[in-house]
Amino acid sequence: MRRPLARALARPLVLAAAATAIPLVSAAPAAADSIVVGGFPVDASDSPWTVALSSRDRFGGTRAGQFCGGVAVGRTTVLTAAHCLAEELLGSPYQQVRDLKVIAGRTALLSDEGHEIAVRDVWVNPAYDAEDKTGDFAVLTLSKALPAGSSIGMAAAGDPAYGPGTGAVVYGWGDTSGSGNYANRLWAARLRVLPDALCKRAYPGGGKGRYVADTMLCAGEEDGGPDACQGDSGGPLVARGRLVGLVSWGDGCGRPGSPGVYTRISAVLRALGWEAHAQKPKSLESP
Repeated sequence: MRRPLARALARPLVLAAAATAIPLVSAAPAAADSIVVGGFPVDASDSPWTVALSSRDRFGGTRAGQFCGGVAVGRTTVLTAAHCLAEELLGSPYQQVRDLKVIAGRTALLSDEGHEIAVRDVWVNPAYDAEDKTGDFAVLTLSKALPAGSSIGMAAAGDPAYGPGTGAVVYGWGDTSGSGNYANRLWAARLRVLPDALCKRAYPGGGKGRYVADTMLCAGEEDGGPDACQGDSGGPLVARGRLVGLVSWGDGCGRPGSPGVYTRISAVLRALGWEAHAQKPKSLESP
């Protein structure tokens, strides 16, 4: 039985004799007619709230240690996918990853632009179910504040940004082809929010995974094409200028009938008690 794939980088094989790392690709190839899958390069200034999660100790220096994405929702607060902090991915409990950082304001991973900020605290949703991917989110608290204007508002339940057919954009440094071609600079892809009924048909359970509308949404095109992929996990899906999803999982990348699945931000707000301050939660802002 094939299991749905989370969209974090698989933990790389670190060569004992060298300081390099070789990412292991677990994704099946994308459909032949899909390119990031349908994506295009963007500058970090276009989405200053898109950040990279980094650990050079665990993932080497060839991509500045990048292994997942994240999104700043406050100057010291970043949301990402819970599975990005899993021991299966990191090789040890996240508490033992002493160089965990967020890279912000950086278009090319190996440039010196932007900021590398240490993560001071990690909170992983205790209701996250690694088997069915429900509740796939975590909160990172940074050791110092990001520049003003670096965070994005979140869409509360009932926001029209969740409406089927709404145009959306996903951002990340992940695989741009579905076959292990990882981007060294920030990419984006234009998608559409898809109806829950279509998502449930695509993922009824079993080998392809199960879509749960209360905590997930899916986006892409019914015929395949633009999509997030491995290495993009935890990154933002944005519609109407607001955060609506976090990259979570899918069946391959860009495949017809297998849209990308995202953690629904309205469910995150509900779980954390942030609904009243969805656009700019006061509790998330540094003084």
